[in-house]
Amino acid sequence: MSFAQELDTLIRARYPIIFIVSSEEMRLQNVVVEVAQKRQKKVFEWSYSTGIVPAGTSIQSQKHRNAATKDPLLALDQVIEQVEPAVFIFKDFHPFLTKSNFAVIRKLKEIAIQLKSSYKTIILISPVMEIPTELEKEVTLMNFPLPDRDDLAMLLDKIIEDVKAFKKVKIELDEAGRERLLQAALGLTLGEAENVFAKIIVKEERLSGDHVQEVFAEKQQIIRKSGLLEYYATNITFSNVGGLSVLKEWLEKRTAAFSEEARTFGLPSPKGILMLGVQGCGKSLCAKSVSSLWQLPLLRFDMGKMFNSLVGSSEENVRRAIAVAESVAPAVLWVDEIDKAFAGSQSSGSTDGGTTARVFGTFLTWLSEKTAPVFVVATANDISQLPPELMRKGRLDEIFFVDLPSAEERLDIFRIHLAKRKRDPVNYDLEALAGASKDFSGAEIEEAVISALYDAFYARREVTTADILQSIRQTVPLAKTMDEHINRLRAWAEGRARNASVAKVLEGQTTIRRMEL
Repeated sequence: MSFAQELDTLIRARYPIIFIVSSEEMRLQNVVVEVAQKRQKKVFEWSYSTGIVPAGTSIQSQKHRNAATKDPLLALDQVIEQVEPAVFIFKDFHPFLTKSNFAVIRKLKEIAIQLKSSYKTIILISPVMEIPTELEKEVTLMNFPLPDRDDLAMLLDKIIEDVKAFKKVKIELDEAGRERLLQAALGLTLGEAENVFAKIIVKEERLSGDHVQEVFAEKQQIIRKSGLLEYYATNITFSNVGGLSVLKEWLEKRTAAFSEEARTFGLPSPKGILMLGVQGCGKSLCAKSVSSLWQLPLLRFDMGKMFNSLVGSSEENVRRAIAVAESVAPAVLWVDEIDKAFAGSQSSGSTDGGTTARVFGTFLTWLSEKTAPVFVVATANDISQLPPELMRKGRLDEIFFVDLPSAEERLDIFRIHLAKRKRDPVNYDLEALAGASKDFSGAEIEEAVISALYDAFYARREVTTADILQSIRQTVPLAKTMDEHINRLRAWAEGRARNASVAKVLEGQTTIRRMEL
């Protein structure tokens, strides 16, 4: 059932007061007017600046202002006095539903009883949900959905039609580019989408599917206003990530998973992955690369911001953060070091009054039941800190184990970091470097290259293979001091997680891998 159909049903069933949460007053009002006209009902709107006037009256129109009904009590009196079937839209009425305005609350409660036997309905429109306890049984809550792809497509077509008269503006939208632009705009209101499309046209004097980042910048504004999520702008691609071929292939196959074509094919949106493994082996780098590969905004979920000293505030913060992520969907939600975020959730009742357990429960419930296209990328270093509930199938699509890089992967990583620092890898003995750096993580290889560059720069000469080998010999890799921890990770991952680098786990492979390392 669509929103309009559900609203029509409630009005026909004589629900007295309907509270609709939305910041899109005009789009919502158009839907309400359309529904009411089908039932031959008049539509009036109220705001504190105009009082009760016919729906659609311009705020500049002095003729239709009703100053007497600016007072909410007098406005509600007029609702009672109206004889003909009608729908009354009250905009931003929530400030009058506080304890200090008990007279208004009481009036609404009395009116609700009368409206049940009439052909009149009150609709409260507000961007925030404020329903006093006294009215909970009388008010029906609805959420107005954001524009879908068809709504945005109609808007885009209208804008293209309007700018055709301007010869300077070039429309360079093929079918694939149009789909990318519409996909990126999902999660914006019609007003926000119109603004960003207009901004692109004014700034670039053209409109194409390459302007996805401009749309993401508009979503960045939404995220910043929430203060709970961090918009992570990144230009890192999988060409910056060495190895992990299985993980890359898995993600590559899901590049178009959020498209309309995938929905038509019958595919659900992918839920997310958990990357478990050794520190410094590219888990966070992969999370950033997914955003570039799929051309989706990357949001960083900082669990530290979720916890608040007030009882109940932490759970509410998580719910708000989730709501923000869903409002800009499709998006990638990056939960870094989730093992540290939920460490101690099992003993939460005795250590923090159960706050961590409740926050974790809220997050888990959302993972299981979410319908919005938000792809979760969680990373973890310590499996002992991970609650078993997180590992259950259905919450995430797959668990990948990221091991220390093999010799071939180390060679690839050296090639990437040398090229990144404007050095031609052909001029270096990559085989020797890969062989000398056993037990090194990707991060440690990068630091070895940087350290060698510092030495060469100090000596005022070009960096050589010998410099990098010397830097490697001077480094004690973390794997040496954390050998037991890494072996425990490998033992746990075998049979429980997919290896991010090796396509097929063969009998005895783990032993062979450890000998090579």
